[in-house]
Amino acid sequence: MTQPKCPRCQAVFSPDDTVRLSGPTLVHFDCQRPRYLSREERILLFRYCWEHTVAKCPACDQSFRQHQLGGDLLAHRSYLCPRCGADLTDGLRGHLYVCTMLPELVRLRAQEARDAARRLVKESDQLRDRADVLMREAEARSWRLGWAVPSSASGSNAS
Repeated sequence: MTQPKCPRCQAVFSPDDTVRLSGPTLVHFDCQRPRYLSREERILLFRYCWEHTVAKCPACDQSFRQHQLGGDLLAHRSYLCPRCGADLTDGLRGHLYVCTMLPELVRLRAQEARDAARRLVKESDQLRDRADVLMREAEARSWRLGWAVPSSASGSNAS
């Protein structure tokens, strides 16, 4: 079965991608940065987490606040370790869902929104698989009907 792809960039969706609905179609929030933080996630980090450490670089074992993180505009990359250039987006997102500075209700709603996006990607995959099966069944039936019609028609002319 084929994996679901973003119709804009043709990249396969990952459960960690940030997605949105464009009409009835699931697309990347930003095709050049599919795992980029959503607008809501960035707002929450800015509002509640500006004054404390939000990410730890696994490569160089250093912790950073948001304003210390680097970026590469030409490569469309953000939230980089200023020491080694490692992408810390996943660490920022992880921080958002465990940070005690966020009110519990806000943190739960953010997690629900993230889970809903993951479900959309998964359900999109399941729907595509189901559509694939139905198309194959329809092709098989129409192939059988295509062979059955001429033989029954010739049999009725012979009587």
